[in-house]
Amino acid sequence: MVEHFPPIKRSMVHYGGEDRNPAVQLFGRRFCTDQTVTELLVELLLVASSDKHIDDTIVPGSEVLPPRHVLLNWPGKSPLRYAAKARLNLKLFAFLGASKLETRHSSHKRHYEDLLTDLSSPARLGVPNSSAREETLRTLENLFLGFQGVGGQRTWCAQAFIPFTRQVLAAETIWNETKAAKDEVETWADVTAPDRFLRYFSLGRHRFLARGGELLYLQACNMLSQDSDAVAEWNRVSEAGLRPDECDPVRLHSLFADAVNRILDECPGTVGKLVDFIDSGVNSDTSSATDRDKDGAPRTTSCGWCPSDSWKESLLFVVQFVRICDAAVDPIERLELLELACGLQVLRSLCTQSRRYVAWANGAGPSAPLGYLWAISDPEGNHDIAKQISKRSVQSNQRMIHDAIRHTDILRTVEEQKESDAANPKVKAWKNPYAEADKVYGHKLFLSTAKRIGLIVPRQGTGARFVLNDRLLRCIVMSVVPPGQRVTYETFKRLVLSHFGMAVDDEALCHACAWAGTGRLSTLGGHSDEWLVSMLNAAGMLVRLSDSCSLVLNPFDSGG
Repeated sequence: MVEHFPPIKRSMVHYGGEDRNPAVQLFGRRFCTDQTVTELLVELLLVASSDKHIDDTIVPGSEVLPPRHVLLNWPGKSPLRYAAKARLNLKLFAFLGASKLETRHSSHKRHYEDLLTDLSSPARLGVPNSSAREETLRTLENLFLGFQGVGGQRTWCAQAFIPFTRQVLAAETIWNETKAAKDEVETWADVTAPDRFLRYFSLGRHRFLARGGELLYLQACNMLSQDSDAVAEWNRVSEAGLRPDECDPVRLHSLFADAVNRILDECPGTVGKLVDFIDSGVNSDTSSATDRDKDGAPRTTSCGWCPSDSWKESLLFVVQFVRICDAAVDPIERLELLELACGLQVLRSLCTQSRRYVAWANGAGPSAPLGYLWAISDPEGNHDIAKQISKRSVQSNQRMIHDAIRHTDILRTVEEQKESDAANPKVKAWKNPYAEADKVYGHKLFLSTAKRIGLIVPRQGTGARFVLNDRLLRCIVMSVVPPGQRVTYETFKRLVLSHFGMAVDDEALCHACAWAGTGRLSTLGGHSDEWLVSMLNAAGMLVRLSDSCSLVLNPFDSGG
């Protein structure tokens, strides 16, 4: 069976709960189709910036990662828990006015009005004229609404901000409308009292912040607990081209923590102070009631686990995350690139982990360092042979994921749990567990995530194939080439293959054709990657030295 990180007690892996799904048993708890790439990044940064609890060890939010000695000796075989703030006042102020009318409970509207009244007092706002105060509040409300990241069709409290500063990171909060109607609650104090808050607001459903960001965070922790010699050896064998400091878990621990803190503190401190003023500066009772239980202890959320084998693909993700953070780009564009990096890591995790647990008859060999291949076709679809190879590649990767969650050990566990549940009258009878596994956590998750980030087209209909768009290409170049550096075009193609399993030229596409089980082609005519050269040139990332030699450049050097 899959080994877990952190090494939590087996009794805490509830095969009758979340972990009974066969796909979760293979990939960890959990990636799912309901979580957008924005929410992957938001949840990752939320865990990193919150106070973290590991047994009796408390890691403050200012420390992105647990100390390495804690990672190496995980205490008590306990799960990682983190104390995320709800920030209901801030969400109410920013999102209520733009939310659907039917989602606005009377207690929410009254508290919103009270909040505006408190905020608009001359003593607090520092603006003497009443009309100017109203205009200032409208401006502030529009400002924060402009940073809405996802969830525009949801209740105001279930929406999320773009993580442009650490002060806007908030826990997923779901309003329990049915219970509120049944109890006929009327006031904000009724729904936020410490002993009743969790009756009317749910913090642990993981419906939108669905654990994917938690899993990415655990993958990073898992990688940073590895031995440096093992990391350096894998870098050599895979030809990932990482620098010595990027192969040293001790150094990389510091680089990753610095990168996260840098992007969360990139926004001027005045904005963070303004967020704190709105959320708790005028009504601290709400934050006190929502962030702590009736005994005054912090409310914490428990993370799941990731496969311990995932450290290799996690190494690539951590390095790429740091490189993107080191690049001199616009802060909002950086967040968009990090979202793409998170989405690519989900896809890479699904494929690499599947390859470990499926007997892929076509093998992998040195042509597929990660064990799988994504055959990338030209965006316009003009190269018909490459286009057909790419279609077959999409199907083969989906089939590999489909077969992996049907590994004999997982099948046995599923059958044992079904028998146990059948003997327990209190447990609801199982439907076909693989229907949900395929649709929500398995090969359809792979397909839907790839379509969301533009790696697979078309979004609707048949003929799905791998492509790259301008945003993805920008992310990939910044991931495999350090800021301010350049590599030869041939080296770039090798790095793209080593880091992402992407086949882009004749030789790699021929390997991808064989890997997909259709027999290896001898040649595609030598022009299958012309589109890539054109895209790199148009993006200002290609330096032509001669007709036979070009360099791929990452021009976003911070100068540091």
